[in-house]
Amino acid sequence: MKGLNTVVAGTLSYLPKWFARPFANPYVAGESFSEAAQVVRGLNHRGFKATLDILGEHVTSIEEAHAVRDAYAMLFRDIEAEKLDTGVSLKLTHLGLALDRALVEENVLALGDAAKKTGNFLRIDMENSPYTTATLDIFQRCLGRYNRVGTVLQAYLRRTLDDIEALGSPNLNVRICKGIYREPVEIAFQDPEKIRENYFAAVQAVIQSGGFVAVATHDLSLITQVETWFENASIPPDRFEFQVLYGVPMQGKLEALRDKGFTVRIYVPFGAAWFDYSIRRLQENPHILGYVLKNMFTSRT
Repeated sequence: MKGLNTVVAGTLSYLPKWFARPFANPYVAGESFSEAAQVVRGLNHRGFKATLDILGEHVTSIEEAHAVRDAYAMLFRDIEAEKLDTGVSLKLTHLGLALDRALVEENVLALGDAAKKTGNFLRIDMENSPYTTATLDIFQRCLGRYNRVGTVLQAYLRRTLDDIEALGSPNLNVRICKGIYREPVEIAFQDPEKIRENYFAAVQAVIQSGGFVAVATHDLSLITQVETWFENASIPPDRFEFQVLYGVPMQGKLEALRDKGFTVRIYVPFGAAWFDYSIRRLQENPHILGYVLKNMFTSRT
């Protein structure tokens, strides 16, 4: 069954969107804010926080970048109006980073102001290595105007511990993930165990710098390793949180962390660009296809 799931996941990108939609639904909270808000309310009711992301990246025009900026500005206002316990995450190529540095800085600073006006949190996501330095530079500029801004560092990059040292301060709020982009061996670790070691070291480095760390991984043994260190080192719960992607099965671990009093945040993507995102998630976790097919068959019978 595992081999069949992998084959199906690999072919979905070549099939019509209507066919792929049932397989995508576990990972995406719909196309509209109202659909996403319903998901976030459900998560909040269960004791989880969220971060909302409007799906998309690599816009091709200034007009498109401005439209994305305006959509995020509206998102901050909608979250405030609906009283949802969720922050906002965004990608800089979605705001024009591949087009013009000045354009994306203008857009991100405007969204930092929108976050400040609504008392919310803005997370600047990390993309592949050509954008790493620019992303961190823009993050620091935004942080200079509003302290509830965070970014993301990837444990498989060899530079990550140096970046933490350079960024380190009590205002640092960083999500640590393993990294999903294909990067050359010269700049990125390829061995899974080495990535896990660097991940754990990165989490410790952020805490030791005085910052706040968001532990974002679906690796259950790594989560347990970090959790044990937090407890043994008596790290206060307001210095960290755990994060996962919406829809990824976690075998009850999220509820266990929540019940210990730890903050657990779910990354909830939504928007019209759901197809490409969902295909990536399915290819990373093909076993979800078995659950979907089983549910579809059960509902029919």
